[in-house]
Amino acid sequence: MTNPYMAIAIEEARKAAEKGEVPVGAVIVKDKLIISRTHNLRETTGSATAHAEILAINEACRILGRWRLDDCDLYVTLEPCPMCAGAIINARIRRLYFGASDPKAGAVGSVVDLLRMRAFNHTPEIYEGIMESPCKELLTEFFRARR
Repeated sequence: MTNPYMAIAIEEARKAAEKGEVPVGAVIVKDKLIISRTHNLRETTGSATAHAEILAINEACRILGRWRLDDCDLYVTLEPCPMCAGAIINARIRRLYFGASDPKAGAVGSVVDLLRMRAFNHTPEIYEGIMESPCKELLTEFFRARR
């Protein structure tokens, strides 16, 4: 089933791939409106923290004028890494929707499960496998072309 917000995150992931970036896209939604949308920019910026989720959270905070995003949902094409999972917790993201799992660096169940740990002060709702096939295909094609 197609999700309109994940479809936009996939568009963002395609933009990343066109720039030679790992194809990950992210969208933050509040009240059915897109607040921010972006993609990985690590290679472009030379910054280890320029993951799609971090960039989307920073932009949403800037636009809304606050750091708490407890009324916002994040759509991302790949399972967040530990850094991005930490940002999701700290920003108090209400719901996380992700497409493909990341067996090498995923922090929402694949390698570790930071977002379901009750020890943290916030636990978002989590929805996995949203438009998983097109998300996986983008990553597979990208890495196949690089080898």
